[in-house]
Amino acid sequence: MTTTDPLAPFQWLNVSDGGPLGAIFSVAFFHGLDPAEVVYRFSRGENSGEASDFSGLDDKAQKFVNETRGGDGGGYVGVFQAGKWCVVIEPYGWMTTLHEVVTKLSRGCEVLAVTRHDYAAEHSFEYAIDGRIVTGYRLGHPYERYGSDPDRLTDFMRELGMGLDEPQDQAAWATAWEDNYSTAVPRGFALAAKVTGVSFAPDMLDRPMLVAPFVER
Repeated sequence: MTTTDPLAPFQWLNVSDGGPLGAIFSVAFFHGLDPAEVVYRFSRGENSGEASDFSGLDDKAQKFVNETRGGDGGGYVGVFQAGKWCVVIEPYGWMTTLHEVVTKLSRGCEVLAVTRHDYAAEHSFEYAIDGRIVTGYRLGHPYERYGSDPDRLTDFMRELGMGLDEPQDQAAWATAWEDNYSTAVPRGFALAAKVTGVSFAPDMLDRPMLVAPFVER
């Protein structure tokens, strides 16, 4: 049975137990670099990556989290090609959507990153080109956009049913929160798919990837 719900393909990223990626993770999409070049950026030239699978990536990230008590994210990324874009999986991490990080990573290329974070931080979306954030927003607050062109993706956002008008009173705030919160993560990934043409699907976790440390300093 087919469905016309644009969020249906991304509900696996929104399950209450976190699914295979857990409740904290980031996924980034790079255009203009190949996997080896992406790995080079994340490792600051210190590591060329090793061929692995998602299980190997997850093992390394879990070990890093245990050693650092989780305060520094997952410490590793897995990178693979998907059409004209590279996909980067950052388990247990949120670093890819930090402003100071995504701007560095996007120099000379295009980067779109989405983070799910069920705890201290918030779900977030960052779209950057050549060192500048073009459009960003917290996934639960699509009416609070920022960047050099905050309205660049609004047509796509409306197609996905996002409320783009800032609430004007307490009742409107409550309604906006109820409308946006439960669908924030799938809508973020649906928006990423509209921009990149890459639909982040569960079977992508089965792909071979280059795994390398995420060196942030």
